[in-house]
Amino acid sequence: MHHLKFAPSWLRFLIIFLLVIGILFRFFNLDSKVYWHDETYTSLRISGYTITEVKQQIFNNRVIAGESFAQFQGANQQKNLNDTIMTLAKEDSHHPPLYYIIARLWMQIFGNSVTAIRSLSVFISLLVFPCVYWLCRELFNVPLSVPGVAMPAAGVAIALMAISPIHLVYAQEAQEYILWLVTILLSSASLLRAMRLESQDKDELVKERQRPDLFAIWSIYAVTLAISLYTFLWSGFVAVAHGIYVMSIAKFQLTATVRTYLLASLVGFLAFMPWITIVMGDFFQFLISADKITTQSSFVPIFAFLLMQLSRIFFDIDLSLENFLGYLITLLFLTLIGYSIYFLCQTTNYKVWLFIIILIIVPALPLILPDLIAGGIRSSSEPYLIPSYLGIQVAVAHLLATQLYNGNVSRRSIWHIIMALVIICGLISYKVSSQAETWWNKGMSYGNPQVAQIINQTTRPLLISDALGDNYGNVFSLSYLLEPKVRFLLVNNQKIPKIPDGFANVFLFNPSDTWRETIEKKYKVKTDVVYSDKYYLVWKLSKFSKSRRRNIPHNNKLSAS
Repeated sequence: MHHLKFAPSWLRFLIIFLLVIGILFRFFNLDSKVYWHDETYTSLRISGYTITEVKQQIFNNRVIAGESFAQFQGANQQKNLNDTIMTLAKEDSHHPPLYYIIARLWMQIFGNSVTAIRSLSVFISLLVFPCVYWLCRELFNVPLSVPGVAMPAAGVAIALMAISPIHLVYAQEAQEYILWLVTILLSSASLLRAMRLESQDKDELVKERQRPDLFAIWSIYAVTLAISLYTFLWSGFVAVAHGIYVMSIAKFQLTATVRTYLLASLVGFLAFMPWITIVMGDFFQFLISADKITTQSSFVPIFAFLLMQLSRIFFDIDLSLENFLGYLITLLFLTLIGYSIYFLCQTTNYKVWLFIIILIIVPALPLILPDLIAGGIRSSSEPYLIPSYLGIQVAVAHLLATQLYNGNVSRRSIWHIIMALVIICGLISYKVSSQAETWWNKGMSYGNPQVAQIINQTTRPLLISDALGDNYGNVFSLSYLLEPKVRFLLVNNQKIPKIPDGFANVFLFNPSDTWRETIEKKYKVKTDVVYSDKYYLVWKLSKFSKSRRRNIPHNNKLSAS
């Protein structure tokens, strides 16, 4: 085996090329995909308005134009940064405020457009590359690991992340997940470095020289842990994974390293205490409240879901779980991932493979186990697997980095082909994704482009909906896609809408059967389904006769005609 300190020139060129391609695709067509349900909630929190305030001003049985939504979708003069934090604390405390604070400041500078808010995630995603480089250097620079593999593995990991479809998804989404990945990388790398410096304390000369760095690096871990917690609550399980790793390396003894780790972790969690008290208060209030919000997140078989998500780390052209080609591709990548983990355990020090395996398994268990008992998993749960994606990609990067120079010429040629196929799959995924209007991660808003096309093709259209369930966010999502001619009539608590005269095409967006039948009876019309998927139905009212038009209230005027 070659003891390489640096990757060869061709590999460095390939890594730089893929890095440039990955960065360019991240900035390409940022506004082309639907701005979906959860992203509209991001913009709402940034605006500083509460859902109650929005319902009072928009869901009030009056006809409005699409421009009426803009006030609640970004930074504005009526609300300030403190309002952004307070709305999260009041209505959405399970989303910590750090990302929303950054996004609010960002939108005050660059505006409230879809491109502006998503570009924040793109720029944050660029921090992933130096962070994963640091993590790999710390991870593979340990005794008994494959000599000289740290530099090539770090480079290959950068290349894999640059063209990973799963990273493109989160790099172009107006949510906190890509920032969470950066904080996971930073906290993990700082933990590994601190532990490595602690192990050098046996040598007094090294101890004296590294003492200031040791204190600084443990401080960095405490700070990055607190930042990670203020980014996403699931960071608590990443911290648990770190704790299990530290205790395992110390053989469950209270060593000096363990004590220092516990102190740094305690500082990180104490810094998060102000927010965790809000979260706990809201949790207990939710348990005793009778007004619980139900969502329409679909459940899918857990095994099929996990297989598809593993495939999407490397190849993603938005194949469904029922597609045979999707399962075939998934099987191939599952084999690659399985062999990568096996190879990692066989060729590296236990300090290396143990960290990666714990990172893959521990944060995913609290998500998988309850859903395994239930027999299915929420289709919107994929962001919670980000730590697992990271561990898998590092394992595959290590495999490719070592096998490219291991064995005879024919064996190396095989691994060159495998790496080329992985790269091609990533590039194909980027090409397909960059041209699409929607994608699998858009969840309940996946079909909104089709709904918008149906409505936009009609003359004088009116869209009627209520604020129950997921309708609230999806109506906001549709407002980004509908033409200015479309008007909205939004009601609260399924009140009977007062439909004014002058509309040739009236649509009901995801009404309950009872509410729809009441409207049919009130206006003596029939309704037909014009769009349906697993999340909602869109109905169209039959045309009014002249006699029926006389019974329609005329006291509502268009607010923006």
